Amino acid sequence: MPAYQAPLRDFDFVLNELIKVQDVLPSLPGYEEASQDIFSSYLEAAAQFCQHELAPLNRQADEEGCQFDPATKSVTTPVGFKEAYKQYCELGFPALDCDPAYGGQGMPKSLAFPVMEMQCAANVAWSMYPGLSHGAYSAIHAHGTDEQKATYLPRLVDGSWTGTMCLTEPHCGTDLGLLKTRAEPQADGSYSITGTKIFISAGEHDLSDNIIHLVLARLPDAPKDVKGISLFIVPKFHQDDSRNSVYCGALEHKMGIKANATAVINLDGARGWLIGEANKGLACMFTMMNAARLGCGMQGLGIGEASYQGALAYARERLQMRALAGAKFSDKPADPIIVHPDVRRMLLTQKAYTEAGRALSALLALQLDIEDKHPDADARQDAADLVALLTPVAKAFMTDNGYTAANMGVQVFGGHGFIREWGMEQLVRDCRISQLYEGTNGIQAIDLLGRKVLLDQGAKLRKFSKLIHKFCQAHEGNAQLAEFVGPLAKLLKEVGEVTMGVGMAAMQDRDAAGAAATDYLRLVGHLTYAWLWARMAEVAYAKLEAGGDAFYQAKISTARFYYAKLLPEVEALKASIKSGAQPLMTLQDEHFAF
Repeated sequence: MPAYQAPLRDFDFVLNELIKVQDVLPSLPGYEEASQDIFSSYLEAAAQFCQHELAPLNRQADEEGCQFDPATKSVTTPVGFKEAYKQYCELGFPALDCDPAYGGQGMPKSLAFPVMEMQCAANVAWSMYPGLSHGAYSAIHAHGTDEQKATYLPRLVDGSWTGTMCLTEPHCGTDLGLLKTRAEPQADGSYSITGTKIFISAGEHDLSDNIIHLVLARLPDAPKDVKGISLFIVPKFHQDDSRNSVYCGALEHKMGIKANATAVINLDGARGWLIGEANKGLACMFTMMNAARLGCGMQGLGIGEASYQGALAYARERLQMRALAGAKFSDKPADPIIVHPDVRRMLLTQKAYTEAGRALSALLALQLDIEDKHPDADARQDAADLVALLTPVAKAFMTDNGYTAANMGVQVFGGHGFIREWGMEQLVRDCRISQLYEGTNGIQAIDLLGRKVLLDQGAKLRKFSKLIHKFCQAHEGNAQLAEFVGPLAKLLKEVGEVTMGVGMAAMQDRDAAGAAATDYLRLVGHLTYAWLWARMAEVAYAKLEAGGDAFYQAKISTARFYYAKLLPEVEALKASIKSGAQPLMTLQDEHFAF
């Protein structure tokens, strides 16, 4: 597989020409010095690390996997992982967007997200170790006591300690109301925690001195269901370096991300400390979960980019047959397969989904910065609403599209794509989990339609729709953009009509929303990408008129491909949504038998 190359030119386009982060960040307290030059230096350093340290480890680490020693209950990560993590910490990347009060660099999310994408593209299994740690940092920073923050955050920020999130149990995943892990209060203010957690990413490893587990458990007098869940900090080692009673019981045998230690974690009277309020643990954990869902979207984006790069390089070199319109390379025995329309369809699909996903990630990162720092409360709320609405879209649409891109990468390689040595099939296996964990993509669809749209009578959706409507209004009559603005305005209107129809149907039949949810999320995803591609075309036309290079013409051509070849999926989605729940629910359970 060709070496990964960080798409620095496209990062520059998205951040500085499309989203224009430098028009916003200097006005946000704490981000005054986050200049374009600072961004460029950080991104170049991250690119060098990902290209030269992480990417070369990726395939061999997949072959080697993590090794579990039942005698010591310890895990050894693949060769090179520990050294790469040490270098990552020495470069200061764990501290990038963390609070300076705890040793962080205080950089914006607008910078942290592109760094995350590069890590995911270069070596997604490795990227999960610092990714989980950052989630633990975020939860403790948001909900911990001053003492807890002082104890744990500096070590998470400098990378000497890492973190996990321990939710899932053998009998419950999505339905955390069934959770059984229990926490008994102790005289010293701590809790004795007993239970078993499964699917714990980075649950045990040899990269750091300590692992800080954030564990959901029930107090003895807790209410039933999710109203009775509390969150606890459970360190692997105590402050006096004594071992806590939290151990790895096994490693899961997985389809992909084999170099990340997905552990069974057993707690046998482990000492833990309550974080946040009793019985309010799920709300605390969602600080981590929402970040993790965006992180999943970045995994789909990064893997899609890696697969595109591999497929493009191969398509330029692999000689097979002649172009249908006649030989393009008559000096060679056959033409490279990039001349064939179907190969170009796959490459353009990868390119279109990846570049739109990168634009969406930059948009959301900037909204997170605004939500965190903007002095105006209304601006912060608008940003928070946009992030809330689009987080399930980013998680599900970006990972579904990333998986599509990875599959197409294998297809471009043909039979060689099925062979492990080329590295393309690993991307398919690694990407598949991103559609499952942190809430399956079906759960994301229910979250979008049920909680983010119908629950507030479409208030968040209307805010988002206004952004698109203003764009369409501003370019009404623009001949250059007519091929994008017309279909975009039409789709915006149709999404409003579909939303109203689903809402009315759900009032009569609650299954209606569940039946429509997955199609609805994909419909909103296409609306979002169509808007972003129209905006990218707008920027590209302006740059070309000012003497811009072929990069901008490629943006316009890719936007046209998206509108012509990918956006028509919305017609099928609308028809499916309008068919309602009946086609799904009328078959009797016993008739599923075989």
